Amino acid sequence: MTLLFFSACNFNSNLVATSSSHGKEGVSQNSPQDSPEEEPQMWNYEDFAMGTVITQKVYGVNVQEIMEEVMEELANLEALLTFNAPGGDVNKLNENAGKNSVELNPHTIAILNKSQEVAEVSGGAFDVTVGPLVKAWGIGTEQPQLLEESDLEELLPLINYRDLIIEGNKAFLKNEGQMVDLGGIAKGYAGDIAAEIYRSHGIDSAFINLGGNVVTIGSKPDGSPWAVGINDPRSPIAEKMSNNRDYHVGAVTVVNKSVVTAGDDQRYFLYEGERFHHILDPHTGYPAQSDLMSVTLITETSLEADALDTAAYILGLEQGMEMLKKYGSVEAVFITKDKKIYVTEGIKEDFHFLDETGEYEYIEN
Repeated sequence: MTLLFFSACNFNSNLVATSSSHGKEGVSQNSPQDSPEEEPQMWNYEDFAMGTVITQKVYGVNVQEIMEEVMEELANLEALLTFNAPGGDVNKLNENAGKNSVELNPHTIAILNKSQEVAEVSGGAFDVTVGPLVKAWGIGTEQPQLLEESDLEELLPLINYRDLIIEGNKAFLKNEGQMVDLGGIAKGYAGDIAAEIYRSHGIDSAFINLGGNVVTIGSKPDGSPWAVGINDPRSPIAEKMSNNRDYHVGAVTVVNKSVVTAGDDQRYFLYEGERFHHILDPHTGYPAQSDLMSVTLITETSLEADALDTAAYILGLEQGMEMLKKYGSVEAVFITKDKKIYVTEGIKEDFHFLDETGEYEYIEN
């Protein structure tokens, strides 16, 4: 689900920022060009990294160099973490499966440790060893495949997060053919790193959007909260990428939080009318048969949100809510397949129901 963000005061269609072109790049200012250089102002930046459009709004003085530092670090992370990137950590780990432990970058170790934590909490619903399934299905690529039962019988024995052993700065996959895929968590970590860089330079107001993984630093410059709109999971993609409010079923207002969504509308293919989406259930090998269309998490860190929202989606509404209770600072917006919207208690005052089509029902209890 693409996340679009609104003016926090009235939720009209005057968006803070949007991104619809993957090739566009540049920095612009909202303030007049003749403003004194030492005056803080809002800087807008758009680029492409980690397989997605990155849009940023950063309030400060001449922040171009900081933005460049952020993008350079994101490029480094992409090289480390991308599946099959030559020389990257994930590639090294996978190539040595069943053979040798490999020394990994501290960034990679941090992500793997969080992955294993969420795998335990979710009963294996989140599992980064789904790499063989991700590769075989090819969902989101130009040539997705419809797997047969015989394919899954061969692949499922390779999927087991307990076969990923982490010791200090080294990691090891027990069995040859096993593969780690960090697509369900890497962008979350990258968002946290971007925010960390900005904070280290004294930035206290920023909005970073990594293809729907949103990280906010502080509030907007006027002190009001940032607002993140949540799209209708069943509206056509062209409508999602438009700036039309009608396709947003709600919005959450946040300060210094991350907002991340997992949904079956992000990458999928249709076969004989059936939707095969990219969120794979490690236990069945198939796209998760959940009662949810999407789940949006509001958390302190984007890393945590990115892993937990995948797990919550796979578990479904009731089990997903139960899992999230183990994390006191996590709030959620669930959208079910029968078009009901459920919001956890701690975010109710900051959730705004926006659906004007009459198709969705907001369940307030």
